[in-house]
Amino acid sequence: MVSDPDHITRAARYFYDIHRSRSPLPPTPRDIADVTVDEAYAMQEALHALFIPDRGPIAGYKIALTTPVMQQLMGVDHSIAGAIFAKLVHGSPATLRHNNYTRIAVECEIAMRLATDLPARAKPYTKDDVAEAVEACLPSIELIEDHGCDQYKLVGGRGLIANNAWNAGCVLGPALRDWRALDLAAITGVMAINGVEIGRGRGADVMNGHPLHALAWVANTVAARGRSLRRGMIVQTGSVVATQWPKPGDSVSVSFTGLGEASARFL
Repeated sequence: MVSDPDHITRAARYFYDIHRSRSPLPPTPRDIADVTVDEAYAMQEALHALFIPDRGPIAGYKIALTTPVMQQLMGVDHSIAGAIFAKLVHGSPATLRHNNYTRIAVECEIAMRLATDLPARAKPYTKDDVAEAVEACLPSIELIEDHGCDQYKLVGGRGLIANNAWNAGCVLGPALRDWRALDLAAITGVMAINGVEIGRGRGADVMNGHPLHALAWVANTVAARGRSLRRGMIVQTGSVVATQWPKPGDSVSVSFTGLGEASARFL
């Protein structure tokens, strides 16, 4: 349980003011870095309440740090969830203003849209449980706002949780309802910038070898907070390509075998 509601409120305001001022992100203060995971998620939820008037309601969730390499980059040993807000969900092809962000990064992901609720419950969801709730899969560019941070390990897990896992929205390609015809673990995802391939990976590169494990993890993580995934929500299942930082004028595309493409241009 959260021991100090005033501390939670102050921490949320601290990160909200960084977003509003578009300031570089300093090392996470000790009074945030040293809290429990539960307290860090309480700070995140307080930050959500501050975001909603400008960003719209929560439209889904993301998972961050699904691989050992990305966890080592941040100096943590676990994955992290964050919310996605309705006004920051863009259809492909998208045109985005580079200067709307302090520093924008992009990732190559399979997104899943839910046909039914995954309500909060005590029994953990499994891969098979959540598969039944998936209406469609979509190629997606996750947008990351890292505030120009160059010392990721000084952010740490608690700071990343409290700051909503740095989500700045997503760009969604066409929805494939017949996704069960695909082997999501085997399909290849490719990211290109200005038509030049930057990296590629497989669906199996995300959590425990399958994107549906990532969806189950998100469902269980929000359930532990008494929250539910709702019908129509989008869940980002983790990047199969290393994070990239596009420059003004760059065009970014991600594509998955049999799933399609999403693209964005940064003016």
